[in-house]
Amino acid sequence: MTKPIAKIGLRKNARIGSKKNERRIPKGVIHVQASFNNTIVTVTDVRGRVVSWASAGTSGFRGTRKGTPYAAQAAAFNAIRTLVDQGMQRAEVMIKGPGLGRDAALRAIRRNGMLLSFVRDVTPMPHNGCRPPKKRRV
Repeated sequence: MTKPIAKIGLRKNARIGSKKNERRIPKGVIHVQASFNNTIVTVTDVRGRVVSWASAGTSGFRGTRKGTPYAAQAAAFNAIRTLVDQGMQRAEVMIKGPGLGRDAALRAIRRNGMLLSFVRDVTPMPHNGCRPPKKRRV
C-alpha cells in the first residue's frame, strides 16, 4: 500500500513573502531632476540603491504638460506614496535642474509629512567649460 505524497504548496517555486516589502527604510534620499520638458523623482536608500521612482510622464502627463509644476507635484506624490506606507520618516532632498517643477516637487514632499534633514541644490555649474546652448525662447 502506497502513501499519498503531501502537497507542500500550489506553486513550485513560490516565494513566501515579497522581499521588496520586507525592506524597511527609515531614512532615504529623494532626488528631483527638473528639466524644462519633464520632472523625474527618484527615491533611494542611504547607500544609493533605488527604491522607487516616478516621472511626470509615468504619472499620466504627455507633451508640454509634462514640464508643468502640477505634473512635478503628481510625480513626487507617486514616488513617495509607497514609501510613507513602508515607514520612511526622514529624507534628504537633492534638487537638480532649471525646470518649473523644482518648487512644486519640494512642496509635495513636505506635504506628505516627511521630515527633511536638508535640501541641497546639486545643479551642475560649469567653471566656464563648454559653450552653453542658445537661450530658450518662450
